[in-house]
Amino acid sequence: MAISLVDTRELDKRHDFAFEGGISSFVEQLNENKQPLHKPPIFITKEVDIADGLMVTVEVAMQWNDSYKEKVLCFTNNIPQRDGGTHLSGLKGALTRTVNAYSLSEGLAKQALAGDDIREGLTAILSVKMPDPKFSSQTKEKLVSNEVKGIVESVVNEHLALFLGENPSAAKQIVNKAVTASRAREAARKAREIARKSAMSTISGLPGKLADCQSRDPVESEIYIVEGDSAGGSAKQGRDRRNQAILPLRGKILNVEKARFDKMLASDAVTTLIAALGCGIGDDYFDVDKLRYHKCIIMTDADVDGAHIRTLLLTFFFRHMPQLIERGYLYIAEPPLYGVRKGRSVRYLKDDRALNHFLIQNAIGAVTIKGASHEVTGDALGDFIERLVSYRDAISTTSRNRDERLVDAGVAVGLELADMQSEDALLDRMNAILERLGERYDTTMWVAPDVEPDPEQEGLWRAVWKTRVTGSRITSVFDHTFLSNKVWGTLTSVRSEFEALGLPVVADDGKVGSAAEFDDPQELLSYILGMGRKGQNIQRYKGLGEMNPEQLWETTMDPDARTLRQVVVNDELEADKLFTVLMGDEVAPRRAFIETNALDVRNLDV
Repeated sequence: MAISLVDTRELDKRHDFAFEGGISSFVEQLNENKQPLHKPPIFITKEVDIADGLMVTVEVAMQWNDSYKEKVLCFTNNIPQRDGGTHLSGLKGALTRTVNAYSLSEGLAKQALAGDDIREGLTAILSVKMPDPKFSSQTKEKLVSNEVKGIVESVVNEHLALFLGENPSAAKQIVNKAVTASRAREAARKAREIARKSAMSTISGLPGKLADCQSRDPVESEIYIVEGDSAGGSAKQGRDRRNQAILPLRGKILNVEKARFDKMLASDAVTTLIAALGCGIGDDYFDVDKLRYHKCIIMTDADVDGAHIRTLLLTFFFRHMPQLIERGYLYIAEPPLYGVRKGRSVRYLKDDRALNHFLIQNAIGAVTIKGASHEVTGDALGDFIERLVSYRDAISTTSRNRDERLVDAGVAVGLELADMQSEDALLDRMNAILERLGERYDTTMWVAPDVEPDPEQEGLWRAVWKTRVTGSRITSVFDHTFLSNKVWGTLTSVRSEFEALGLPVVADDGKVGSAAEFDDPQELLSYILGMGRKGQNIQRYKGLGEMNPEQLWETTMDPDARTLRQVVVNDELEADKLFTVLMGDEVAPRRAFIETNALDVRNLDV
């Protein structure tokens, strides 16, 4: 069975759901951005007769990877159990007993290992099919049928012992990882105890940098987790002391996606955050009911570094305090990136997209746009300028591995995928690009394109341009992949719309002799945004610390005026995959994610 979901608004957006290998393929997908310790996953299946021909079917697929978190999904009659139940207890018991029996008999461990250590890095799917299952509630989130525990434990014991015996290399890696986890757990226990004693030695047991609020009621209390001492100082002065606490964190906190628990607890920033929240950390110590604030607000600068710090904090909460997200206690503040002053009035804009929209709206009333064939007016003018912004943004996304001038010229001369089928056609296009660039740039800096067959696609060609700029060598590539993606589609679409007006396009603000002609969409956009800036004093806030306390209060902390985004997880598996991609060790999936979502970026500082 296969299910395909297609977003008809975007032809290249499609999701196919089909697991030909059953739950083993499901496990492999969950581990696709991690490094597995063994391949393929361990697969166990067995039918057990419980009475009068009534059967219980147990299916388990599991695979250990090099991460530090376990992921076990449980199902009964294809219904997911978020809280596990008796079938999960049976699986855990079997894992602990069987791995310990093997490790001790083979001399791989000096003493029995804890179940948590054995399951570190485990990804598993447990599926049970049985007659008349019993659940703890109508939502069926926990299985309570007692007979299942022993059945699952017996089946897993038998087959896992066989796997470990037949695969000594994989078994050794699994046990060695558990032994390392056991040592780390003991180090984490000692670090936690030191931190607890250190907290008890202070008067309040709270970190010194925390400016706590007066209220002790968690429901009305909120804490701002602020980037840097400077921003923290402004926030402390501007806050409502009655119910707003401020915790400044210096620099970027540890990336917990790449750190084991003991290393995480050795980070001052992380332990300070844990102490301020008051709900502990770790399965045996965490209690969400002890959380001191029911609004935990991440407040970082509205720039790239701020976004990175915010992502690091979100990773920490998702991996180690997911209950805060589940209960709706975690929020993200939205401080402005720009302040626009005209006369005595000030308007705050949260990002570049908001600024562009503001400037465009200012310019619409003062400028007309027309080409040889027709004029753009009214609402259509605003939409047209917004698409010019998308053209500029699309060009900028190519700058990391291609020369923007070449890309822009390639779009202008009509380079298309069909040209990649023929060396002669491609050379004609490349010469046209060279001629176009030669009108505005020193042609001696460009050399003829190298054209060679594409090793990945038979019958397709790629054009590689090489140029020397300030002593360094830059290579820009036009190939079938680039000319097939969303970025190129945006560029060609907007360029066609621009040229359909009839060149040259004329922008006129109504003043005598001020009309300007353009044959390039980016130059027209710059002119329009410049018109929108007239009479406006625009300040870009490099950080929250540049705002005075009154500004920070009225834009970001005043409950009657601020904008808070509540952090929610609609799909836990997708969220888990996203954090693994963004914050994990594997570079290739992260690069693919960036390329796929490049045009959706709202704020990019390069």
